[in-house]
Amino acid sequence: MTPFPTDLPWAAFVALAGLTAGTVRARRRLRAVPVLEPASPTHTAPTPGRWHLISARGVEVDDATVRAAVAHAERTGLRVLDLVPARLDTERALSLLRILDLSAARYNRTADGRGAGHALLIAEDVRRRAGVECDTGPDSCPGPAELHILLRRLKPYAPAGTGVAIAPGLAAPAPDPARRAAELRAQGLPPGLLTVAQLAGLALLVRAAVADGGWGAAAAALYWLQPALILGGPRTRLRPADLIRATAARPLYSFGAALRTASSDRSGPAGTSPELEALRPAYAAELKAGTDRFFEPRRDDCSWCGSTRLSVRIRVPDLLQGKPGRFTLEQCGECGHVFQNPRLSLDGLDFYYRDFYEGLGVGGAAQVFGTMGRSYRARAAMLKPFGTPTAWLDVGTGHGHFCDSARDIWPGTRFDGLDMSAAVREAEARGWVGTAHQGQFPDLAAGLVHRYDTVSMYHYLEHTREPLAELDAAAAVLAPGGHLLIELPDPESRLARLLGPHWLPWFQPQHQHLIPIANLRQALADRGFTVLAEEHGAAHQSCDFVGAVLLTANRLAPHPYAPWGPGTATRTRRVVRTVVHTAALPCFAVAAALDGVRAAVARATEGGNAYRLLARRTPAAHETG
Repeated sequence: MTPFPTDLPWAAFVALAGLTAGTVRARRRLRAVPVLEPASPTHTAPTPGRWHLISARGVEVDDATVRAAVAHAERTGLRVLDLVPARLDTERALSLLRILDLSAARYNRTADGRGAGHALLIAEDVRRRAGVECDTGPDSCPGPAELHILLRRLKPYAPAGTGVAIAPGLAAPAPDPARRAAELRAQGLPPGLLTVAQLAGLALLVRAAVADGGWGAAAAALYWLQPALILGGPRTRLRPADLIRATAARPLYSFGAALRTASSDRSGPAGTSPELEALRPAYAAELKAGTDRFFEPRRDDCSWCGSTRLSVRIRVPDLLQGKPGRFTLEQCGECGHVFQNPRLSLDGLDFYYRDFYEGLGVGGAAQVFGTMGRSYRARAAMLKPFGTPTAWLDVGTGHGHFCDSARDIWPGTRFDGLDMSAAVREAEARGWVGTAHQGQFPDLAAGLVHRYDTVSMYHYLEHTREPLAELDAAAAVLAPGGHLLIELPDPESRLARLLGPHWLPWFQPQHQHLIPIANLRQALADRGFTVLAEEHGAAHQSCDFVGAVLLTANRLAPHPYAPWGPGTATRTRRVVRTVVHTAALPCFAVAAALDGVRAAVARATEGGNAYRLLARRTPAAHETG
């Protein structure tokens, strides 16, 4: 047997691969960013009735640039346009190219809105729907951080109409190092984590250069020349004034950038904030009575089939938010159904969902959902061999991310959304869903009978208290011959046992039921549905190993400043948290690689951590006669 090679320059190979991929990706993204063309004299500056221009403090926008921006937006159908100075400094230009997510010179539909933070052109209809005031007084100019926040706020109201363009005539002030961390946070990026990652990358590069001979020297040379390779050349679209200097002193520039970010981060990676402190009294009052009221009495039989052959599958605390409480999932020995026992009461559901998808958690949830565009489109495309939908109801739609993305597959379909949270009203205001239905699906079903030919429940049933009642509601709402699409985590996944309580799809305490696919097939058949197709590998979500690292880090070092936490931390606890989350960084990198391999295996073997199912509602006798 050939021994595993241990003398290969792995650090250099990793550095070279990462730098090469990053350089190619940045060059490709830069080519996708258009440059404003000079506008004809017929194009005028924006007026309050049509367009608004908002620039950051110290940013000068001349009339020619404004006219060119309006002309570009009108020609390309954009409703929000982020303007990037052609002379943007090297550090910020490279940072921008790392986070842009473009498709045809505009942001991808589900991508977060991230830009240069210098100037925004906004259409009046988007401004009005988003509720943004455009005060153009001399003292009303926002800072770059505020402009980043504004772009992220506007992007959902123009999901396919937000773009970016380089403005050659746009003048910008020198960056303020003291505001660096605030700007990163405004873009939804964690300053502390980025600092640690940047320093860790430099350390890896130094190690490769010192210990890996020619390969290490090649990695160091590529790193040194990377700014010029990305931004240099006679036809480059960005022309930083400091490009030569930044390339010549690349290691010092990167090290200095990391230090500037760290020194400007006032709160620290685990610090408190006024936002957290404002919530602390309410959480303290609610927890004063303990957590027992958040649970119903434990039941002795299976919630799916009624069998009393129950055994504990996992016991786990809240590893997602770190809220107090301990949760048990039991499994039926008869049908294999896994369910929370004792389950949460209505008060418990309200407590544990709070500040997860909305409030404190709205930014993180939006970022996660914004990365799932490909999955959303794949879900919608599953229906293609079986019919063309005209009226589609997405149950558990949240902010409507699926409906927004599914229009790429079914542009002529009306997508409506249903959710118990107020987020569905926001989805309607954004235009992501046509009609918003707020409330519990079984309660609203009587008013929606036969109004839809397609109903979807993507990662919804596992959150519900009575999944069989939800299927009854779907059968009532669907017209005869209509289609029902369901996606669920698969409790029969092999990694569910391997990773135990740190398997992310257990998702405690939110997931109430995890349903084996055989049980779901039978329940659908009992309600007059015929299963037309199933997908396992295609439904797999690449989160097993990364999720395990995240949950483990949260378990070892929970956030002490969360409003339901102690609110204080000793020096030892702060050090432990920093050490744990720093040590987790390379683990995340390895976990991401393992998840990539796992996803490929899942697609090849049709055995992932989730499944999709498509069924047709068979018309009853009285409906066909």
